[in-house]
Amino acid sequence: MRRCTCLTLPLLAALVGCSNTPPGNTGPAASPGSGASVAGEGSSVTVAFVTNNAHEFWTIARKGTEKAAKELNVEVAFRMPAQGSATEQRQLIEDLLVQGVKGIAVSPNDPTNQAEFFDEVAGKVPLITQDSDLPKGSKRLCFLGTDNYKAGKAAGKLVKEALPEGGRVAIFVGNTDAQNAIDRRQGVLDELAGSEKATGSDLGNYTLIGTYTDNTDKEVCKSKAEDALVQHGNNPETLCLVGLWAYNPPAMLAAVKDIGLAGKVKIVGFDENEETLQGIKDGEIIGTVVQQPFEFGYQAVKMLVRLAQGDKSVLPADGMQLIDYKVIKSDNVEAFHEELQKLKQ
Repeated sequence: MRRCTCLTLPLLAALVGCSNTPPGNTGPAASPGSGASVAGEGSSVTVAFVTNNAHEFWTIARKGTEKAAKELNVEVAFRMPAQGSATEQRQLIEDLLVQGVKGIAVSPNDPTNQAEFFDEVAGKVPLITQDSDLPKGSKRLCFLGTDNYKAGKAAGKLVKEALPEGGRVAIFVGNTDAQNAIDRRQGVLDELAGSEKATGSDLGNYTLIGTYTDNTDKEVCKSKAEDALVQHGNNPETLCLVGLWAYNPPAMLAAVKDIGLAGKVKIVGFDENEETLQGIKDGEIIGTVVQQPFEFGYQAVKMLVRLAQGDKSVLPADGMQLIDYKVIKSDNVEAFHEELQKLKQ
């Protein structure tokens, strides 16, 4: 599998998939909750970048699309489904096709049930996936993003560091249909079990007490975490909550604090949410697996423009352009956070 090596800032060797404040929704033909359009002067090509929700993670990806748009003198239609639903995402994509975009990069919300729709899109314009992939056999040209299974295993290793003698694990995620959620969850389970294709019922010294979904709603995640803590909060030192999407760790931490178990119940997360990083600094979160959303945006736009120009040499032979992740813990969180702030400027 080919890995991305075109990193544009010192951070990007460290940064890598989804926070709570959506970026501003502006730009021509932008529908409510859709995001912004970024134009280069005299641009004649418009490509689109479509997220799977409107959380803060995507503000960093948007910075990457802006950089590529400026360098290539093109326009990027940056769209976000405000409610994070598959139906809303589909409508945004249909609108973009009507507007005449020349290529689309998307993080699919419901890849299995909308596989036929995405194949139809791929028959009209070059389609690549970013952050989360479509099922094998789809007509998308390339996946660009994290190896989510390996990233899940990295999260599983953090759980093992937090609970070296074993314990109980609860997993939280927006939904279990997205491929990145599927791969990350399986990676966690396999790492805990020490085998492949592990199930929640066979994890050796670890017990999966449940996988809790929230439909990308932070408050729902918090409520479900509270319920799990009430039900399973005995011996809190043997319990670890794992959040697979960016807003999950802050929601889990809020629940733990409300019940008075901060620092006792272990928390492992994904992505570089500000509250997550502060939780690591405060010793309330064990660590988080971060991606490179800036590169998602930057590399996706560069690839789409080349494809729109008819140049397919940009495509990896295996259809996978992987971008490294990094594990952030107490020993490197300060340096990482400083570089992250620079990237957001």
